[in-house]
Amino acid sequence: MAQFIAVVEEFNRFYIRLPRRGNHSFSTLSVLDALARESGPKRLADLIAGEQLSRPGLTQLVQRLESDGLVERGSDPRDRRAVLVHLTEKGRGVGASRNRERVERLTPLVARLTPEERGAISGALPALRRLARLGRDSAGSAVSPAAAEGRWTPAE
Repeated sequence: MAQFIAVVEEFNRFYIRLPRRGNHSFSTLSVLDALARESGPKRLADLIAGEQLSRPGLTQLVQRLESDGLVERGSDPRDRRAVLVHLTEKGRGVGASRNRERVERLTPLVARLTPEERGAISGALPALRRLARLGRDSAGSAVSPAAAEGRWTPAE
């Protein structure tokens, strides 16, 4: 498990720094990405839970994003006290631009891998996708006894 975590962390450090355009903070980009995954507006309280930011910190961030034209805020028609946040087209464009740049920068690197390495990555994608969904859906609360005791180890 330790090797898996180390490799994921190493890749994440590399991956989140791939796009070099723009001057948006990681928190800004994370909030924009969270909103892009939704089909509609998201409650501010839900963003707080998912982004691991304090209410005042996220409120200030959303205010900056709104003044930059990247998001819009409104009240929830079901609960006028709640704030809904959604992406503008400009905000959606920031995410699209980041994805394009990542593809541009990763494609030549992946091309340098052996066919076997590319196949190994392709083969791991379904499991990694499921792991990400399990983590997102459970927020880390459900851990199997084998994993908790450190008995599960990925193949090297």
